[in-house]
Amino acid sequence: MQSQISIICSGGQLGEWALPYINQEHYLIGADRGAQFLLDNGFTPNISIGDFDSVTKEQYHIIQQKSKEILSFDAIDKDYTDTELSFLHAIERGSTEIILLGGLGTRFDHSLGNIQLLSLALQKDIKACLIDAHNRIQLMQDSLHVIRDHYHYVSLLPYSEVVTGITLEGFKYPLHDATIKKGESIGVSNELIDSEGTIHISSGQLLVIQSND
Repeated sequence: MQSQISIICSGGQLGEWALPYINQEHYLIGADRGAQFLLDNGFTPNISIGDFDSVTKEQYHIIQQKSKEILSFDAIDKDYTDTELSFLHAIERGSTEIILLGGLGTRFDHSLGNIQLLSLALQKDIKACLIDAHNRIQLMQDSLHVIRDHYHYVSLLPYSEVVTGITLEGFKYPLHDATIKKGESIGVSNELIDSEGTIHISSGQLLVIQSND
């Protein structure tokens, strides 16, 4: 039985930091150049997806040979980015959790687009996050339990126009039944006082960004 946890390696900034999050027991998706990263580090993609315009012909041939499955798209005749195609595939296969690695990088347009993919998972009640060397980004409604891990800061940014009823447990700077509107920065750079904490909201959607310098 295949794992219900899907790990997507995309074509953004990847490195050794990503390896602890990758487990061959989970369902591994290589998005374009992310498939090459998996293979370079001894992992076999369950599926590789994309137009593969970010790899050489030789690399693409290897990806075709070594991936368990491949979905190839024309670079022009497609409506979605390779990462979104991979994210949609993870949702369609019934994933209970999606971890996106390499979804952030120097292309801010791609980074912002990938953050917005979290709303697709939230609509399906699927746990999802983006992780890079310095950040872990989640989108929440209702309640979210957060673990400090190696992150020093926790920032809360409205994804909807308004987020109401924000109540924090276990944080250095507490909030109780607070409201934050889009454009306000009161939720930036909070910290956990213990190893874990909980965020509750009454309405809206909130981006939770754990980060370190």
